[in-house]
Amino acid sequence: MNNQAFSWDSFSAVPIIGIIRNLSFEIVEKILPVYISSGLTSIEITMNTPFADEIIKFATQKYEGQLNIGAGTVCNTQDLKLALDAGAQFIVTPILDAEVVKTCVSSNIPVFPGAFTPTEIYQAWKLGASMVKVYPATSLGPEYIRDVKAPLNQIKLMPTGGINIDNIQAFMKAGADGFGIGSQLFDKNLINNEDWNGLELHFKKHIDKLSQNS
Repeated sequence: MNNQAFSWDSFSAVPIIGIIRNLSFEIVEKILPVYISSGLTSIEITMNTPFADEIIKFATQKYEGQLNIGAGTVCNTQDLKLALDAGAQFIVTPILDAEVVKTCVSSNIPVFPGAFTPTEIYQAWKLGASMVKVYPATSLGPEYIRDVKAPLNQIKLMPTGGINIDNIQAFMKAGADGFGIGSQLFDKNLINNEDWNGLELHFKKHIDKLSQNS
């Protein structure tokens, strides 16, 4: 298990979690320094990515203190054990699994469980979720975040699924506390062309959108 603590300060400064799914070890190795130099601070490797545990282990060792590195698509305690053994500093799930959340809470590991309805969101928070991942977010829209926050304003919400540079401000204005962004952040064309300067600029544009709203 990783002894490195998740940095809430760095996440709060740039509350975006980039989601890496199904990219090769070699490509992720090239992306990570670009990600850091852009100013982004937190990244998630999904456990259904080939060699996810090896990528997490490599990243936490090489970029200690520079990046929050977590595991995503953690659906059960078996996935969780593999992720934590690899050194994951935080856990993200697509669904609400009580045992996964409880284990993270007892181990003092930040956990962002996936939920959809107000009842699921409240249950996740009650179990001890650090922040609740509202997924899929764009099928609900920014107004859903605002509506849920009205009675449940104490709950931190992280919309995920379809968040992009065009709608991130609307979700932030609606009360979102963080954002999970996958393919919209990791532009396939830029990556396939190994245009790392273009990718860094693309990353920075997302950060700029947040600062424009602050």
